[in-house]
Amino acid sequence: MPSDPTAYTLVASDAGYRLDLSPQELRNNLQSNNDAVKLETLRAITVSTLNGEPFPSLLMSIIQYVLPSKNKQLKKMLHFYWEVCPKLDADGKLKQEMILVCNAIRNDLQHPNEYIRGSTLRFLQKIKEPEILEPLIATIRQCLEHRHSYVRKNAVFAILSIYKRHEQLLSDAPELLEDFLASESDSTSKRNAFVALVQIDPARAVAYLNNAMGQVSSFDELMQMAVIELIRKDAKHDNPLLGDYIRIVSELLESTSHAVKYEAAITLAGLANNVPSVKAVASALIDLTVQESDNNVKLIVLDRLDALSRHHEHVLDPLVIDLLRVLSSPDMDVRRKVLAMALEMLSVRSVEEAVLVLKKELDKTTAPGNDSGIEYRQLLIKTLHACAVRFSEIAGSVMHELMNFLGDFSNPSAVEVIAFVREVVEKFPTLREEILAKLISFFPNFRSGKVYRGALWIVGDYAASNASVNDAMQQIRNVLGEVPMLSAEERALEQAEQNANDDSGAPKSHTTTRVRSDGTYATETAFATDTDRAALKNQSKPPLRSLILFGDFYTASVLAATLVKLVLRFAELSSDIVAKNAMRAESMMIMSSIIRLGHSTFVATKIDEDSEERVMSCLKILGGSSASSDEALAAADVFLKETREVYASLLQHELKKANEKAEQGQRHIAAEPQAQLSFRQFGAANADEEIDYEAELSRATGMTATQKDDFISKLQRVVQLTGFSDPVYAEAYVEVHQFDILLDILVVNQSEETLQNLSIELATLGDLKLVERPSSYTLAPFSYQSIKATIKVSSTETGVIFGNIVYESAAGTGTNSGGDSRYVVLNDIHVDIMDYISPSYCSETEFRTMWTGFEWENKVNVKTNISDVREYLEHIMKSTNMACLTPTASLVGDCGFLSANLSATSLFGEDALANVSIERLDDGTIQGHVRIRSKTQGIALSLGDKITLVP
Repeated sequence: MPSDPTAYTLVASDAGYRLDLSPQELRNNLQSNNDAVKLETLRAITVSTLNGEPFPSLLMSIIQYVLPSKNKQLKKMLHFYWEVCPKLDADGKLKQEMILVCNAIRNDLQHPNEYIRGSTLRFLQKIKEPEILEPLIATIRQCLEHRHSYVRKNAVFAILSIYKRHEQLLSDAPELLEDFLASESDSTSKRNAFVALVQIDPARAVAYLNNAMGQVSSFDELMQMAVIELIRKDAKHDNPLLGDYIRIVSELLESTSHAVKYEAAITLAGLANNVPSVKAVASALIDLTVQESDNNVKLIVLDRLDALSRHHEHVLDPLVIDLLRVLSSPDMDVRRKVLAMALEMLSVRSVEEAVLVLKKELDKTTAPGNDSGIEYRQLLIKTLHACAVRFSEIAGSVMHELMNFLGDFSNPSAVEVIAFVREVVEKFPTLREEILAKLISFFPNFRSGKVYRGALWIVGDYAASNASVNDAMQQIRNVLGEVPMLSAEERALEQAEQNANDDSGAPKSHTTTRVRSDGTYATETAFATDTDRAALKNQSKPPLRSLILFGDFYTASVLAATLVKLVLRFAELSSDIVAKNAMRAESMMIMSSIIRLGHSTFVATKIDEDSEERVMSCLKILGGSSASSDEALAAADVFLKETREVYASLLQHELKKANEKAEQGQRHIAAEPQAQLSFRQFGAANADEEIDYEAELSRATGMTATQKDDFISKLQRVVQLTGFSDPVYAEAYVEVHQFDILLDILVVNQSEETLQNLSIELATLGDLKLVERPSSYTLAPFSYQSIKATIKVSSTETGVIFGNIVYESAAGTGTNSGGDSRYVVLNDIHVDIMDYISPSYCSETEFRTMWTGFEWENKVNVKTNISDVREYLEHIMKSTNMACLTPTASLVGDCGFLSANLSATSLFGEDALANVSIERLDDGTIQGHVRIRSKTQGIALSLGDKITLVP
């Protein structure tokens, strides 16, 4: 039998040597006295042999001129050559020349240099011919007793490879390795012998381990890894040594090596399912995560720990505090993973201590110089909020801690805190008074309009006592300043002008030198204007008043609605008519001053129509009806009841979605225990019941009806590439598989000629890359060929695949003779971006943060035949594979207006956001626009094209 041509060595093909030399030139180079020339020549011969041109005539020249060399690089290259060169003749017998090679190998095995001996032993591990190995057995056995460990450890693996291929040459290899293992002192050689013994005689390896069980903890790291591998293979549930194996692996959990600790933990998790073992495994993995510096390793270990926690529910819950030690890692991915796992492991017993740890971490984020403080702070705030919602016992302390961040200059953190306060106030009525009092006291510390809007809504809806209403009004006076605001601003401006004038009464001026466009200099004198002084004066204004002066009239409209709620609530609670009228009058004065201020020159921007209309509506409600009229009762019902009911329904909707998502993640019972099992083999031969074999096969393989790739769906992915009248017809079946596009191209020869060297030349546009060029084929007349091509996708952008078919017609008669190359241009294949887009969900805060950060926007005007706004929204979601983030409860009802937020993500982790704002006109048509934002331009444009194509 000829030798196996499989080689195990790769030789670089771009090292500067030539592959176009003739055999005589190669022979002359081999006879050179320069070792460098011999080395490059032998390298070229080796590469040519790997390429299928072995040069058998040069074998004797190599033996004669290269083999006697003492150059170590030449000896190494010779080993590569002996590995790949043909060693057998045509009859399958060993060539006579190889006897000389065997003598040279024996001499190298007896060489006084340990490097040459060890290198030769490594080379012998790749030799398969028994005729070469047989004369060397005695010398190899002697290498086991060499003084240097490098020779001994390679001799062990050489014996292993020889025994596995030709057992008859070394029939006593198990006994030889066992004796060597007992007497060896070098750790690496000992480990190699143990690994070899495990492969050729596991029983002897188990016996050795049984005798050395008390010494495993003192073994070298590599030896301990080999022991764990043996235990993993040999440990069965009916193995009498299972208890000893568990004890060994448990001891290795205390190893200082991270690799040994990880492998021991994973092995112990598979051997023992009792609670102490599972906790020991989890503790080892947590310690490993804390001690390891590589973030990738941390994430891998955390994934293992998460899987262990899910498999053993609530067993690892007491270790949640130890898990929180991993928060010392600066990587945000690791922190996010740890906090998500900690939330799953929290219980009533551990939640208080865990909250204390999270509070300490939250305090650290406020330290100066903390670059990741803002993002980490938001993550901790979300986690603390989740703890407060799940465990009412700590909700009060958590909320008091979080409310300290309401005055944070980091807008996202403060906005999230106020949203969490609103949810806790709604879910826990017993905490309302306490949280509301602290929230009202924090009014002067707020810096954001969003925080003010959330706090005003909470105060307006949940202030249920005279004291809280009066406290709220007092704080509103403090943060709003003097009323009427326009008169106060005019007086402040007059006072500022009076203080700014000098003794002559002229306004102050300052002079600067400017450079004109033509290069000349000019002196510019600037006088302090009213607007500049007002802007300077605004810096010392109360916070809410400053927001209004800078143009935040949306917050002003929320203030007006809050004042209406407070006045109506106070009217229900108090019997003091004078106090009620005073509060009503003061609230009306505040609203009217907001409108007057909005039309003055003291604000940065004029008041918008929506805000003005809302403030006017609130003003009319307070001033246009008596307390006992039907209009007042209806207004009180809307402001005091329905707004809270809507928010409560929104929380219920979110809770329902969370429960549905949790149920989907749980394991479903495939069949009830009491369900009847039907065995077709045990049925009667003449049974009347017909069995659907295809349905049974689908159930056995786990394929449902929706997962079955039927013929119709395949036809929809077939793209015609050429015309029916072309001499070569081609069509492609396009299959998208994650990051690859597989083209299965069917090529049909429609002519009466034989087409030679037919190939498909493909090119791409966009972030597409052709992995491998298709091969050339020869097509007989009216035959066909299936050609496959793979395209690599690197980003979510619309790409185009184009090309042509090149072929040569066989020599014949007429105009088609001569074998000239001919071309058929292929139609373009457009890659659909929807294959890489999937729906995603995010919170409102995350949506707004990403919406602000994304730099690419595509605004698409709506043009459709659909007359229903809700139907059009569903059609957009289906066409773009985007999920609707707006709650369903907000979209219920017959209304001519609709505004919704959509979100999607790609396989490459790219997010795409969209906002749909449409209205139905009187003629039944829909008008509006869709704004799409993403990090990359391609996604925004591609999704816009999809929306444009919607009929």
